[in-house]
Amino acid sequence: MAEKLRLMAVHAHPDDESSKGAATMAKYVAEGHEVMVVTCTGGERGDILNPAMDRPEVTADIPAVRRQEMAKAAEILGVEHRWLGFVDSGLPEGDPKPPLPEGCFALVPLAESVPPLVREIRAFRPHVVITYDENGGYPHPDHIRCHEVSVAAFDAAADPDQHPELGEPWQALKLYYSHGFSRQRLVAIHEALLAAGLESPYEEWLKNWDASRGDNADRVTTKVECAEYFEVRDAALLAHATQIDPNSRWFAVPLDIQRQVWPVEEYELVRSLVDSTLPEDDLFSGLREKAAL
Repeated sequence: MAEKLRLMAVHAHPDDESSKGAATMAKYVAEGHEVMVVTCTGGERGDILNPAMDRPEVTADIPAVRRQEMAKAAEILGVEHRWLGFVDSGLPEGDPKPPLPEGCFALVPLAESVPPLVREIRAFRPHVVITYDENGGYPHPDHIRCHEVSVAAFDAAADPDQHPELGEPWQALKLYYSHGFSRQRLVAIHEALLAAGLESPYEEWLKNWDASRGDNADRVTTKVECAEYFEVRDAALLAHATQIDPNSRWFAVPLDIQRQVWPVEEYELVRSLVDSTLPEDDLFSGLREKAAL
């Protein structure tokens, strides 16, 4: 394609964009394409997961801090960024689980939560949209809602009869689900660490893996090689200082082992209006060859 291609990644909270597909986005930005992250909520109910950030001046205004972190991460990745403006639902814990807080994203009817994303799709006009699968990647209520909103908006944005007040219709050509934490990937890295005489942060995780969950590696259709951008990914993650402890297992695996064992980020192609042969190694497969849209 002669002109830039456009990629939109829709995420539930600030920091999700840096832990899911960040190296892919950095790669496409470096190639000269346009990438936008849309964040559905402000992450207001996220716990402070980095002890160094558990300070009164931080806890006093978490929403503002998380907005600042998101702006820094977007700058590092080189992406455009938009907020949809919904309120974080939090992750209910306990047995039985408490009800979700009134007015949170997961409880907003789709009739209200889909149109803001339709507006962003029509304004940005992405060729490719990435979101989560029907399980949200993991069963956080906001991640599941993000999936539902994204899929509905993908279709609605192309329909001239839906929300004509939100801009000219735009048909995105490919829809992907991101798949970042497969058992296959964890096993490969775990075994490489042990072979190198290093401690693995995944031993307990793998030991307690619920076999009934299966492995989302079986759903992967597209592997994007992006090892060159793992350092950019990590820098963007660290920008979310309230959420990412630099001493956590996020950074326990040396980059050279990651690059050697698993140099890709993985996706599932679930909708395509262009011809592309599976498996793919490029989210823009089938688009680069077409005339400019």
